[in-house]
Amino acid sequence: MKSKKLYYALPLIFGFSLLLASCGDDKNAQQAQFAQQAPTLPVVSVPSKTVTAFTTYPASIEGIVNSEVRAKISAYITDVLVDEGQKVKKGQTLFKLETQILNQDAAAARANVNAAQVEVDKLKPLVEKNIISNVQLETAKAKLQQAQSSYNGIAANIDFGNIKSPVDGYVGSINLRKGALVSPSSQIPMTTVADISKVYAYFSMNEKEYLDFMQNAEGKNVEEKIKKLPKVRLLLANGSLYEEEGTIETINSQVNANTGSISFRAVFDNPSRILTSGNSGKIQIPKVYTDALVVPQEATFEQQGNIYVYKVGKDSTATSTKIGTSAVVGNLYVVTSGLEKGDVIVARGANKLRGDSKINPQEMPFDSIAKPTETLFR
Repeated sequence: MKSKKLYYALPLIFGFSLLLASCGDDKNAQQAQFAQQAPTLPVVSVPSKTVTAFTTYPASIEGIVNSEVRAKISAYITDVLVDEGQKVKKGQTLFKLETQILNQDAAAARANVNAAQVEVDKLKPLVEKNIISNVQLETAKAKLQQAQSSYNGIAANIDFGNIKSPVDGYVGSINLRKGALVSPSSQIPMTTVADISKVYAYFSMNEKEYLDFMQNAEGKNVEEKIKKLPKVRLLLANGSLYEEEGTIETINSQVNANTGSISFRAVFDNPSRILTSGNSGKIQIPKVYTDALVVPQEATFEQQGNIYVYKVGKDSTATSTKIGTSAVVGNLYVVTSGLEKGDVIVARGANKLRGDSKINPQEMPFDSIAKPTETLFR
């Protein structure tokens, strides 16, 4: 009997074993299929770092002294004694004007002075001897003084024929050459002499930017805030960074009615004289973010004007999360909301995910995704 029972039970045991094996194979197959469907993506932990961002404003450059050279008399230019870009000293002659007629007038005026002097000299002994009254002598002296004044005026005009540099500096464009007629009413200056040992960089902020900037600056009043402002830098027109740092000296707190902006002036040393009046550039004002949360821009995506990342949970589910940002520093966003230090996010490939997605996370060092630098620009 026992052998018969065993005979009938063997097929049942064998069939049950096959069923278990089949179920195990299905489970392994499902796991394999899931692993194949879930994408393998790099993930990083959100760190806190101290980074420096630079806000940029267009700037125009001028020498600390930018003096126009103009004629004080009407005459033709006879000589141009300097060239554009030449270094000159204060009082150095730059142009000569034609003064032949003035020389003739001066000769005639000088003759009148001599004649008036002779008259005075003749009358003095006559007055001393009471031959004539003192009134005649005083009248002669007045005529002498008048003649001398006329001569001095003509002599001054002759000297104005030598156009001299008003300051030490460098000659700009020479707008009028030999043979040109100049006068005090000429709209175009003959040239400009600029002192570029230092230069001013002028830039502007709109009203909102100005208020934010000043409210965040250290100090109790505007004067104290200006003294404590950080050094600024100048990005040149060719994209290179100027070697000298500058200082914001003045802020015109009055809003320009036409542009709605407030003007700033920064000063830079210019020992190499690479900067000249008329140059343009961009002022960069630094702002330091201490222990700020940062994420790589590559790890984010935009949707309806908002910035998102995919935050990875413990079950390897990536969930889209909106973040707030305050600045862009190179290839990093400075995060103000939506994440905490140590949160794990998808570092690359976030744009390939839709909704909540299972992934195979691959941990990577943060610096391998976004290498931070000490100085970055916005």
